[in-house]
Amino acid sequence: MNLFLKKRHIKNHLTLNIGGSKSETNRLLLLQCILPSLQVENASFSKDSSLMYEGLHSSKEIINIGDAGTVMRFLTAYYAISKRKVTLTGSERMQERPIGILVDALRQLGASITYLAREGYPPLRIEGKPLLGGTLTIRADISSQFISALLMIAPTFVKGLSLHLEGEITSFPYLRMTLSLLNELGIEATFEEHTLEVPYTPTISPKTIIVEPDWSSASYFYSLIALSEVGTTLSLLHYKQDSLQGDRILADIYETFGVKTLFLEDRIQLVKKKTEIPPIFSYNLIDTPDIAQTIAVTCFGLGVECFLSGLKTLNIKETNRLVALKEELTKLSGEVQISDSEIWVAPCTEITPNIAINPHNDHRMAMAFAPLCLKAPITITETKVVEKSYPNFWEDFEYITEDEN
Repeated sequence: MNLFLKKRHIKNHLTLNIGGSKSETNRLLLLQCILPSLQVENASFSKDSSLMYEGLHSSKEIINIGDAGTVMRFLTAYYAISKRKVTLTGSERMQERPIGILVDALRQLGASITYLAREGYPPLRIEGKPLLGGTLTIRADISSQFISALLMIAPTFVKGLSLHLEGEITSFPYLRMTLSLLNELGIEATFEEHTLEVPYTPTISPKTIIVEPDWSSASYFYSLIALSEVGTTLSLLHYKQDSLQGDRILADIYETFGVKTLFLEDRIQLVKKKTEIPPIFSYNLIDTPDIAQTIAVTCFGLGVECFLSGLKTLNIKETNRLVALKEELTKLSGEVQISDSEIWVAPCTEITPNIAINPHNDHRMAMAFAPLCLKAPITITETKVVEKSYPNFWEDFEYITEDEN
């Protein structure tokens, strides 16, 4: 479905309640299956988290997770230690996303996993069985989800897990999130000198964890405030100053774009404080690549020259996000250059109006471009892709914005 967005502005002084973090929810759902005394509240209502829950509790022999990359990686690890035989498959795009490093690591631990088509890629045939654990080395410059998947099943290993990381670590805040959740459950997981240690922990004391809202989902509202007039405010409920999520860095980054974050007792308040913005913005997002699209579009809307690096993992997401960004920004009169891990966007003086933005089947593309309607009317195609992480996005967007007269 296509959605035409007239030129709009934000209704001032409103409050939103965004759903729980997809990243936290998916980790906790897996841990709950291993450690059933764990209770989870405020879980994400995203499509990915629904797929995660269904995949963990499915009685089917063939489990199709569509294009949910996190789910594919976490379920691969989970079913490797289960007592079942399953086939994990996904969409055509999912079958193009590599999983060989995780499979190799699990095989070294004794897992029985077979590729059913192309070597190193889904679909997978998994014959689950208990794994003893032990010592393992894995590349650190690959998806942090591979490493998190291993850490979350490690409490079941009688020998525990000693996992050494080689090279530069990608998306470290997501590893820190996994470690913090394990620690919160009473599992003494540690990280020292590039080595992660998780001890055998077959049971835990009863524990309830309330999932914090998703910071990456908040990024689109940071963008809206950045593109608004001075004095515009918006409150987002239940965000924490000491968040486990790496994307909490948004609060610091968006100060550059004139957005002040006030951490209140039960919410954050975003306030557009100033219009004096530096002409050039440069940042290495190796720890938080999921907010790259939002930042690039914000800079484009503000007329700020933008250089973002540390984006190697964006090439293997729902789409090649760097290629998609270049294609769509160019349609809006942008000048963009990309490499395999970087993007440069020239300062834009005039946005071409009434352009149809193609999200390329990527939820973050659709939501990242929506705030540009504060600068020019645009159309977003494939609007349903937002269901992957934020099903209520368009309803919330309609609630806080209105057409200009």
